[in-house]
Amino acid sequence: MTHCETLKRILWYIKGTIDFSLFYGYSNSFDLVGYSNTDCASDMDDRKSIMRFVFYIEDTTFTWSSKKQSIVTLSTCEAEYVATISCVCHSIWLRKLLKELWMPQKKLTEIYVDNSSVIVLAKNLVFYDRSKYIDTKFYYLRDCIANKEVATKITCFHHWIIEKTMH
Repeated sequence: MTHCETLKRILWYIKGTIDFSLFYGYSNSFDLVGYSNTDCASDMDDRKSIMRFVFYIEDTTFTWSSKKQSIVTLSTCEAEYVATISCVCHSIWLRKLLKELWMPQKKLTEIYVDNSSVIVLAKNLVFYDRSKYIDTKFYYLRDCIANKEVATKITCFHHWIIEKTMH
Protein backbone atom coordinates (compact mmCIF):
# COMPACT_ATOMS: atom_id res chain seq x y z
CA MET A 1 0.00 0.00 0.00
CA THR A 2 2.78 2.43 0.91
CA HIS A 3 4.47 1.93 -2.46
CA CYS A 4 1.18 2.48 -4.31
CA GLU A 5 0.56 5.71 -2.39
CA THR A 6 4.10 6.89 -3.12
CA LEU A 7 3.72 6.05 -6.80
CA LYS A 8 0.41 7.90 -6.92
CA ARG A 9 2.03 10.98 -5.35
CA ILE A 10 4.91 10.88 -7.87
CA LEU A 11 2.47 10.59 -10.79
CA TRP A 12 0.39 13.52 -9.49
CA TYR A 13 3.62 15.56 -9.20
CA ILE A 14 4.64 14.69 -12.77
CA LYS A 15 1.16 15.56 -14.07
CA GLY A 16 1.26 18.93 -12.29
CA THR A 17 4.73 19.84 -13.56
CA ILE A 18 4.59 18.42 -17.09
CA ASP A 19 4.89 21.90 -18.64
CA PHE A 20 7.91 22.89 -16.52
CA SER A 21 11.38 22.74 -18.02
CA LEU A 22 14.98 23.77 -17.51
CA PHE A 23 16.70 25.77 -20.23
CA TYR A 24 20.41 25.50 -20.85
CA GLY A 25 22.27 27.87 -23.12
CA TYR A 26 24.47 26.64 -25.90
CA SER A 27 27.79 25.62 -24.43
CA ASN A 28 30.50 23.07 -25.07
CA SER A 29 30.95 22.53 -21.34
CA PHE A 30 28.32 21.95 -18.71
CA ASP A 31 30.33 22.69 -15.57
CA LEU A 32 28.72 21.72 -12.28
CA VAL A 33 29.02 24.28 -9.45
CA GLY A 34 27.64 23.90 -5.91
CA TYR A 35 26.80 26.30 -3.09
CA SER A 36 26.40 25.19 0.54
CA ASN A 37 25.02 26.95 3.61
CA THR A 38 23.50 26.22 7.02
CA ASP A 39 21.67 27.96 9.85
CA CYS A 40 23.41 26.87 13.03
CA ALA A 41 21.02 25.45 15.66
CA SER A 42 18.03 27.13 14.00
CA ASP A 43 15.42 24.60 15.12
CA MET A 44 14.24 25.82 18.52
CA ASP A 45 12.91 22.39 19.56
CA ASP A 46 15.98 20.20 19.07
CA ARG A 47 18.68 22.80 18.19
CA LYS A 48 19.58 20.99 14.97
CA SER A 49 20.77 23.03 12.02
CA ILE A 50 19.06 23.36 8.66
CA MET A 51 21.47 22.71 5.80
CA ARG A 52 20.96 23.79 2.22
CA PHE A 53 22.78 23.34 -1.03
CA VAL A 54 22.12 24.13 -4.65
CA PHE A 55 23.89 22.99 -7.83
CA TYR A 56 24.04 24.83 -11.10
CA ILE A 57 25.03 23.77 -14.58
CA GLU A 58 25.99 26.98 -16.33
CA ASP A 59 23.34 29.50 -15.11
CA THR A 60 20.52 27.01 -14.57
CA THR A 61 19.59 25.43 -11.24
CA PHE A 62 20.16 21.71 -11.61
CA THR A 63 19.31 20.33 -8.17
CA TRP A 64 18.91 21.56 -4.60
CA SER A 65 18.24 20.36 -1.08
CA SER A 66 17.14 21.86 2.22
CA LYS A 67 16.84 19.61 5.25
CA LYS A 68 17.53 19.34 8.94
CA GLN A 69 20.86 17.84 9.96
CA SER A 70 20.60 14.47 11.69
CA ILE A 71 22.97 15.52 14.49
CA VAL A 72 23.28 18.43 16.88
CA THR A 73 26.47 20.33 16.11
CA LEU A 74 28.52 22.15 18.71
CA SER A 75 29.62 25.15 16.65
CA THR A 76 28.90 27.11 13.50
CA CYS A 77 32.04 25.66 11.95
CA GLU A 78 30.89 22.11 12.62
CA ALA A 79 27.38 22.82 11.29
CA GLU A 80 28.85 24.33 8.10
CA TYR A 81 31.30 21.43 7.81
CA VAL A 82 28.48 18.86 8.04
CA ALA A 83 26.48 20.77 5.40
CA THR A 84 29.53 20.95 3.14
CA ILE A 85 30.06 17.20 3.48
CA SER A 86 26.47 16.59 2.43
CA CYS A 87 26.96 18.92 -0.53
CA VAL A 88 30.20 17.19 -1.55
CA CYS A 89 28.61 13.72 -1.34
CA HIS A 90 25.80 14.96 -3.57
CA SER A 91 28.31 16.45 -6.01
CA ILE A 92 30.16 13.13 -6.29
CA TRP A 93 26.85 11.40 -7.02
CA LEU A 94 25.96 14.08 -9.60
CA ARG A 95 29.35 13.70 -11.30
CA LYS A 96 28.72 9.96 -11.64
CA LEU A 97 25.20 10.60 -12.96
CA LEU A 98 26.43 13.12 -15.52
CA LYS A 99 29.12 10.68 -16.62
CA GLU A 100 26.40 8.07 -17.24
CA LEU A 101 24.54 10.70 -19.31
CA TRP A 102 27.67 11.25 -21.45
CA MET A 103 28.38 14.62 -19.83
CA PRO A 104 31.54 13.84 -17.82
CA GLN A 105 32.88 16.67 -15.69
CA LYS A 106 36.39 17.48 -16.87
CA LYS A 107 37.04 20.16 -14.24
CA LEU A 108 36.83 19.95 -10.47
CA THR A 109 33.38 20.67 -9.09
CA GLU A 110 33.65 23.95 -7.21
CA ILE A 111 31.76 23.99 -3.90
CA TYR A 112 31.24 27.49 -2.50
CA VAL A 113 30.99 27.78 1.29
CA ASP A 114 30.39 30.94 3.35
CA ASN A 115 32.62 29.91 6.26
CA SER A 116 36.38 30.28 5.87
CA SER A 117 37.04 28.02 8.90
CA VAL A 118 35.48 25.09 7.03
CA ILE A 119 37.84 25.59 4.10
CA VAL A 120 40.88 25.84 6.37
CA LEU A 121 39.79 22.75 8.30
CA ALA A 122 39.10 20.80 5.09
CA LYS A 123 42.40 21.66 3.43
CA ASN A 124 44.74 21.52 6.41
CA LEU A 125 45.46 18.01 7.64
CA VAL A 126 46.90 19.29 10.92
CA PHE A 127 44.98 18.21 14.04
CA TYR A 128 43.32 21.11 15.88
CA ASP A 129 42.23 20.90 19.52
CA ARG A 130 39.24 23.13 18.76
CA SER A 131 37.96 20.79 16.02
CA LYS A 132 38.71 17.41 17.57
CA TYR A 133 35.03 16.83 18.39
CA ILE A 134 34.13 16.71 14.69
CA ASP A 135 33.55 13.05 14.00
CA THR A 136 36.10 11.31 11.78
CA LYS A 137 33.50 10.30 9.19
CA PHE A 138 33.25 13.97 8.23
CA TYR A 139 36.86 13.97 7.10
CA TYR A 140 35.59 12.55 3.83
CA LEU A 141 35.75 16.13 2.52
CA ARG A 142 39.53 16.13 2.91
CA ASP A 143 39.77 12.94 0.84
CA CYS A 144 37.64 14.42 -1.94
CA ILE A 145 39.83 17.53 -2.06
CA ALA A 146 43.02 15.45 -1.98
CA ASN A 147 41.69 13.22 -4.80
CA LYS A 148 40.92 16.37 -6.83
CA GLU A 149 37.22 15.57 -7.13
CA VAL A 150 36.02 18.88 -5.65
CA ALA A 151 37.44 22.27 -4.73
CA THR A 152 36.03 24.45 -1.94
CA LYS A 153 35.79 28.21 -2.30
CA ILE A 154 34.53 30.99 -0.06
CA THR A 155 31.42 33.04 -0.82
CA CYS A 156 28.69 34.88 1.00
CA PHE A 157 25.69 32.65 0.27
CA HIS A 158 22.97 35.26 0.87
CA HIS A 159 24.58 37.87 -1.40
CA TRP A 160 25.12 35.23 -4.05
CA ILE A 161 21.43 34.17 -3.97
CA ILE A 162 20.31 37.78 -4.34
CA GLU A 163 22.72 38.28 -7.26
CA LYS A 164 21.52 35.08 -9.01
CA THR A 165 17.84 35.95 -8.64
CA MET A 166 18.38 39.42 -10.11
CA HIS A 167 19.64 37.99 -13.42
